[in-house]
Amino acid sequence: MLNEKTSSAIVAVSDIDRARRFYETTLGLKCVEDGDSVMVFETGTTHLVVYRSDQAGTNRANAVVWDAAGDIDSIVADLASKNVAFEHYEMDGVEFRDGIHHAGDFKMVWFKDPDGNILHVNQMPKS
Repeated sequence: MLNEKTSSAIVAVSDIDRARRFYETTLGLKCVEDGDSVMVFETGTTHLVVYRSDQAGTNRANAVVWDAAGDIDSIVADLASKNVAFEHYEMDGVEFRDGIHHAGDFKMVWFKDPDGNILHVNQMPKS
């Protein structure tokens, strides 16, 4: 499902094979370039670069953000069926239910890859 969404990111990982399994199998992204220490995945009309680094998992902020374009509920259900654990962040005025943060009509989800990189999906309110 995320393979149809737009992203712009580069993510450091410690184990390229484990990352390949997560990004291909769990997230459903298509690998379009595959090297010994770097992979490029299609995500919508852009690409996500995943590379091996000794610094993997040290970022404590969002590494990737996808626009759910109205599909956040089905994306969350799909990821949950693959045992993805969703992060819960306390924020004023934001309700957390079923893995999704709700700020009025704005919906947000965070989860981590195997190295602890924080991945984010959001859905803007319908206009």
